Amino acid sequence: MAGTTVAEAGMQGIRARRSGTGAARNGIMAGLLRLLAGIALVLAATSAYSAPKNLLVLGDSLSAEYGLERGRGWASLLQQRLQQDKLDTTVVNASISGDTTIGGKNRLPALMEQHKPQVLVIELGSNDALRGLPLKSSQDNLQAMINLAQQYKARVLLVGMQIPPNYGPDYTRRFAEMYQTLARQNKVALVPFFMEGIAADLSLFQADRIHPNEQAQPRLLENVWPQLKPLLGLK
Repeated sequence: MAGTTVAEAGMQGIRARRSGTGAARNGIMAGLLRLLAGIALVLAATSAYSAPKNLLVLGDSLSAEYGLERGRGWASLLQQRLQQDKLDTTVVNASISGDTTIGGKNRLPALMEQHKPQVLVIELGSNDALRGLPLKSSQDNLQAMINLAQQYKARVLLVGMQIPPNYGPDYTRRFAEMYQTLARQNKVALVPFFMEGIAADLSLFQADRIHPNEQAQPRLLENVWPQLKPLLGLK
C-alpha cells in the first residue's frame, strides 16, 4: 500500500508539473497573440493615417480663382501649405464661377463618387442671395450636400457668407444665420464669415468690387485654416 501511495504521489506530481508547464505555455502564447494583435492595429492605423487623402472644395467664383492667374487662389495656396506641412493630401478644387447651392447639390454625387474625399469644404450660397432665391431652398440644398458627405464618412467644413444690408435687414440676418443653423444642427465645422478682414477693404477687391484680388487670397486661407486644421488631424 505504501509503494502504491508513493507511486501515485509521484504521478500526481508529474501531472501537476506538466499542467503548470502547459498553463505557462498557454499564457505565453496568449500574450504573444495580444501583442501581435496590438501591432496589427497600430500598423493599420498608421497606414490609414498616412494613406493619400483628398480634400474637395465645392464653391463658386470666390474659390474658382475668378479673375486671378491660375494657381493664385486660396485653394491653391492651401495645397501649397499642405505640401509644406508634409501632408499627403490633394486639394480637388471643383469650384465653378456663378455656381449656386442647387448647382453644387447636383454636381456633388458624381464628385463624391469619383474622389471619395475625407474632407468636403462647401463654399456656396452667395449667388443664391444675389439672385434673390428663397433661403429655404438654399438651406435645403446645403443640408442635402452635408447629408451626402456624411454618408461617405467625409468631414464637412461649411464656409459662411454675409451679404450687404441693401438686401433688407431681415433677409440679410436670416442669410447669415442659415450657415450657423446648419453647422449647429449637423455638428459640422463652420467658418463664420469667409470674407472677414476683406469685405470692408476695397484695396483687396478686383475692379468689379465683388471678387477678392490676389492680395486677398492669403487672408481667405487664414479665415478657413483654423477650422480646417482639426478636420485634417492637425492641432
